[in-house]
Amino acid sequence: MNEGSITRREWLATLALCAAASIAATAWSWRNDALLNYGDAVAHLHIARRIFDSHRPGLEQLGSVWLPLPHLLLLPFVLKFSWWANGLAGVFPSALAYLAGCAGSYRLARRWMGRKESAVALAFFATNPNLLYLQTTAMTEPLFVCEMIWAVVWLVEWRAGLDADKDEWSGVNLPGRSSGRLLWQIAIVLVAAIFTRYDGWMMALLAWVGIGLALLRRGGLRSWAFWSASVLVVAAPAAWCIYNAVAFGDWLTFLRGPYSAAAIELRTAAPGGPPHPGWHDPWVSLLFFVKVSEMDVAAGAWGNALLVLSACGAAWGGLVARTRAYRWTLLLWLPIPFYAYSVAYGAVPIFLPAWWPHSWYNTRYGLEMLPALALGAGLAAHFVLTGLRAHQPAWTKFAAGIFFLLIAANGWLVLREHPLVYVEGTKNIESRRALEQEIPPAMRALLAERPGGVVLMNTSVFPNLVAFTGIPLKQTLNESDKEFYRDALAAPAEHAALVLAFDGDEIAQAVQANPRGLRLVQRFTAKGQPSGALYVSDTSGSTTPPSR
Repeated sequence: MNEGSITRREWLATLALCAAASIAATAWSWRNDALLNYGDAVAHLHIARRIFDSHRPGLEQLGSVWLPLPHLLLLPFVLKFSWWANGLAGVFPSALAYLAGCAGSYRLARRWMGRKESAVALAFFATNPNLLYLQTTAMTEPLFVCEMIWAVVWLVEWRAGLDADKDEWSGVNLPGRSSGRLLWQIAIVLVAAIFTRYDGWMMALLAWVGIGLALLRRGGLRSWAFWSASVLVVAAPAAWCIYNAVAFGDWLTFLRGPYSAAAIELRTAAPGGPPHPGWHDPWVSLLFFVKVSEMDVAAGAWGNALLVLSACGAAWGGLVARTRAYRWTLLLWLPIPFYAYSVAYGAVPIFLPAWWPHSWYNTRYGLEMLPALALGAGLAAHFVLTGLRAHQPAWTKFAAGIFFLLIAANGWLVLREHPLVYVEGTKNIESRRALEQEIPPAMRALLAERPGGVVLMNTSVFPNLVAFTGIPLKQTLNESDKEFYRDALAAPAEHAALVLAFDGDEIAQAVQANPRGLRLVQRFTAKGQPSGALYVSDTSGSTTPPSR
């Protein structure tokens, strides 16, 4: 089933077409003001910016829950204030991850399939409207999908190198791509996945245990490359736990702290019932994740058919490939058991408009199944085209064209029905838009009378308010400033020129406890959001930022 190497012309055509799709999607998002629709995307940009733009700059600003790699990759781009404010900073790492994911998807398919079938798999992956939208934002899914694909690509190549003197993919000897070098590449991409999403922790565990077992059976556990790379893989999650312990006093803060998924669910769950569908019910959780995966990649009633087609294609690949290397592609199906467990027991809800509670939440998680479904679709095309080549070769091009037409039709129907992930992002911003439009002009007008005035505000709820006002984060006193923030809460009027409070937050409580010197200027209300209040300080010295 080996189809030979990829030519330079193939690579250039693949990257050019995918780059054109990425640029077109970015232009659309820019024109439709969609780069910052997701509150999480805004928060990722905000975290990256505060690493250097704060009263306490440094890696401690990475926070305790979200893993650090996406924010570190954003760092060079948020240095430019306008890119941070308009969301363009998020496009660069996400679009590059999308292109790398496309390249990896094609390389993986090309190992076992010809150009036409591999192009089917790539087209299905690269033209997915939901993925094309997310790669224009600062969300972490495009990066993790890329890491997952390349982990599987290199695992397959590594295993092929164990099973034969020649590499299945290139058909040449392996002096330049030795087992040791591939182990290091696998370790590096697994570490990147560990520092991107918690899904990566399970993927790294299964991958590295599998490598160890394969080497054990061959008596290769004395490999220096394996043990040294093992240190790197094990050190990654340990480093995150140590960071949490040093920075926040609890090595499992990301799991049980005040900003963890479990804590957020406790604060937001409606009383008197299960927090979300699938809570402590793995079967319902499995159904929700499979359903959202289908809705992310296929239109309407095509979802079940696509899942069956891809699963049959994957099974066909296993029968024809007949190599242990192919088994590593099963890692692409890992999101199914991972999210079935996470939704049931990990405080990770998924809401779908089709099922109760008929809402949109975490719908993007289903995109992690896109690489597996795309490869399965390509393998299904391989089954059909292989049969036609043997019995009706004249029909091969026609059948390939049918597959591409079906992919185009599916993409068009997904767009017509409105991509699920984009709809969630749009609804996400609808609840914030009114406040983001009203508060920044009011703050700018007051700051014009108080140049350099410090603003006491919570930036974790509406981080865009700072960027839209046109001031650096360092001109605010916010929850990430720790002792400076606590001092300001004790006496707001003495530490800030402006105070922005929202009903129920700790700043509103501080204003209620210490109102002296503060004058209410304006109130802001928006449906589904806590009301805001903007105060000015009548005391002197409130325009001096704190010093370290």
